[in-house]
Amino acid sequence: MVPMDTRVPPLIHALQDPRRYPGVVQRVELVQTHISWILLAGEFAYKIKKPVRLPFLDFSTLALRHAYCVDELRLNGRFAPDIYLDVVAIFNTPENPTWAGQGPPIEYAVRMKRFDEAGRLDRVCDRGELQAAHLSDLADALSAFHGQTAVAPADSRYGLAEPFMALARDNFHDLLIALPQSEYQARLQALQTWTETQFTRLAPLMQARRRAGWVRECHGDLHLANLVLIADRVRMFDCIEFNEDLRWIDVANEMAFTYMDLLAHRQPGLANWFVDEMLSRNGDYESVLLLRFYAVYKALVRAKVAAIRVKASQAEDTQELAYVALAERLATPAPRRLIITHGLSGCGKTLASSALLQSDPTASMVRLRSDVERKRLFGLPSTAHSASAPGAGIYGSNANVQTYKRLRHLAEMLLGAGGTVIVDAAFLKRADRDAFRALAVQSHAAFDILAPQATPEQLTERIQARSVLGHDASDATLEVLAQQMRALEPLGEDER
Repeated sequence: MVPMDTRVPPLIHALQDPRRYPGVVQRVELVQTHISWILLAGEFAYKIKKPVRLPFLDFSTLALRHAYCVDELRLNGRFAPDIYLDVVAIFNTPENPTWAGQGPPIEYAVRMKRFDEAGRLDRVCDRGELQAAHLSDLADALSAFHGQTAVAPADSRYGLAEPFMALARDNFHDLLIALPQSEYQARLQALQTWTETQFTRLAPLMQARRRAGWVRECHGDLHLANLVLIADRVRMFDCIEFNEDLRWIDVANEMAFTYMDLLAHRQPGLANWFVDEMLSRNGDYESVLLLRFYAVYKALVRAKVAAIRVKASQAEDTQELAYVALAERLATPAPRRLIITHGLSGCGKTLASSALLQSDPTASMVRLRSDVERKRLFGLPSTAHSASAPGAGIYGSNANVQTYKRLRHLAEMLLGAGGTVIVDAAFLKRADRDAFRALAVQSHAAFDILAPQATPEQLTERIQARSVLGHDASDATLEVLAQQMRALEPLGEDER
């Protein structure tokens, strides 16, 4: 809970002179964080680490600052090599610094290519311009990054359950000091009890996921202000370089930060959409069991950051209380509900389930798509064409049984976490629908059937259009549609 030191030392004061920079620089802007000075000069930004030592980082010596500059360049180069350019040395004296010189450097900076700050996703969101397509683009980039980044070694300390819980307890310790009013004390203590209870329940899963390779060298700080639109693509930047334990985390923990921040920006539908897009790519539905636990932790981290800012400025700020309230909402169990779709290819099942996802005010819906899970089951990318004939290959009767069995298994697991599960599949057979209806009863969940309607002409037109585009997980053709029409078992009166 150390407030930010806003004093400007001689070196930083001198570097605010535009004449000290190569190229054409009209003015220099200074941005300060707790741990860095960032000098915006012309087309570049120069990030200099403050000589501070805090419980979670140590920049106290020049050698350490240089090493962390090198780490920052390497780590952000994994996803933003065009933004993070190099590490540059500063020479001469603090009062008269130069970017080239003789003798030992007096400081180091990470040199970055500047981008338009208006493109930061927090600002895009605040303008009401953040779209589902942006979150789909982020899911593409993030799932690909997670798929290739390093996995925590089995003999390392990374991702162990108890050290993570120590961080969570530190949050409560600091917030209980920052918010001494009795009302807030009671609310924080209730959240701490919830966190401890959830940890006891989830710790075995956290350890199992670590053994399974889900703890990886992640970004570590993936909130909306560390995402930016450049040339209409979402880009990640400013990952955590200063603390390995905050960077080597479960990918579910990483996903939870973006999910939580979308909720903090009052975008529950986009939060749902982001999670749905991530799961459709990585198939890590087990991460949903941890999502709200990690999101509560992230919300309280942000509450603590807000409390530090309040302490530094002595100004009144309700942000810390807003994050506590968000943590309380995340910790509130969502009613269980199971929704299955029903209908022929092209009737609008996926469109309708997408609309449900984006209209859910609680951000507690998870979708399973049979087109995606069928291909995952048989080792195919979701948009790959299987080359299976209608009723054969991955669409044969045995493959159908396996696909619905997988969907039921995943739905049962997800209902255990609470909230709504949407199973987007044709469900042409009454027996398949009855099996999921029985699952809803078994799971004490409400049950609904979402059955969009379309004319034969509409079905034909949509399937042909989808085939031309070639970007959909469905392999449906007109031959498949004809086969489905023969196999369709309409909804019974009790189902209607």
